[in-house]
Amino acid sequence: MEEKEKPRLSRLTAILTQLQSKRIITAKQLAERHDVSVRTIYRDIRTLEKSGIPIITEEGKGYSIMEGYHLPPVLFSEDEANALITIEQLAIKNKDLSLVENISSAIEKIKAILRYSQKGNADLLANRVYFGGNNNEKKTSNNLMQIQSAITQYRLLTMDYLSSQDKKTVRTIEPFAIYSIHGDFLLIAFCRLRNDFRHFRIDFIEKLNTKSETFSPHNMTIKEYFEKYVKPQKHP
Repeated sequence: MEEKEKPRLSRLTAILTQLQSKRIITAKQLAERHDVSVRTIYRDIRTLEKSGIPIITEEGKGYSIMEGYHLPPVLFSEDEANALITIEQLAIKNKDLSLVENISSAIEKIKAILRYSQKGNADLLANRVYFGGNNNEKKTSNNLMQIQSAITQYRLLTMDYLSSQDKKTVRTIEPFAIYSIHGDFLLIAFCRLRNDFRHFRIDFIEKLNTKSETFSPHNMTIKEYFEKYVKPQKHP
């Protein structure tokens, strides 16, 4: 069977949740749930066992977790909780909609596990922290999360790009890194049209598609990129 795996960490977390919520579950059920092979599930179970999760294997039946075992809750100090709220307020001012939505969703999940007293303080702080910039609240892009995923999975991107000179081109790129300047996100990528590295304003991308084709990781750090490419400025 062809595997269409979601990121392994997400799958391991989901498997752990399913083991905690059911009395017993088979490798076949887990494989069907996550659209992977039974052999992959065997590997995942071994990984969880090696990390200290007390998984019980019942021959011919399936897997369960030792009765009474629960993962300890994540505890945040007051300062850590406040730092998270500050990050959320910073993100809300960002111009990329996909970043804002995902940060807000993540913070909501974190708030759900805060102590009751911290929840009230977090809501209070959220209403007392303000950052200027992007005051019209307009979101000018919605591609940041898709680009981040392509960077980590080494997947090619194709895009319709409109430069600052209103010149439209279609590019196939190998995404390398992202950096922010003056509130705008810039994508560093190897452009197959120019056969060299270029940087692109993410809010100038009119259309973006992730390809199934992958590329070889670039043997370069972002520091090395700046030293080699930023000083001799190049334009898209």
